[in-house]
Amino acid sequence: MFFFLMRNFLTQNRNDYLQTMASLLHYFLHFVFPLFIAYLFFKSNWKSAYLLLLGTMIIDLDHLLATPIFQLDRCSIGFHPLHSYYIMPFYVGFCFMKRPYKIIGIGLLFHLLTDFIDCLFMCPNMT
Repeated sequence: MFFFLMRNFLTQNRNDYLQTMASLLHYFLHFVFPLFIAYLFFKSNWKSAYLLLLGTMIIDLDHLLATPIFQLDRCSIGFHPLHSYYIMPFYVGFCFMKRPYKIIGIGLLFHLLTDFIDCLFMCPNMT
């Protein structure tokens, strides 16, 4: 992995390298990091917790409502309906309910955090 990243760094310009790193981080946070969350906080049922955390990615179906469906430089936070500021309090509310809603709430909020980090890579001057 290290040699792959170094080869990319040496053969591509800096922006391509940063875009590659942002994509790797984005997918790591969406697919791998929830495994750590599930195992750390829900040890007795970590497998089902992990599946629920992955299942919260269903909120990305709202991307199908956009034209174009995928746009590289578009921040999904505040743009797509299920990524809007108006629905975030509902996701926080899930965190105060019993399982499995608590796990779903954590997954939805972590999903939004991951997308927000992606937005920061797109717009580094964002405050």
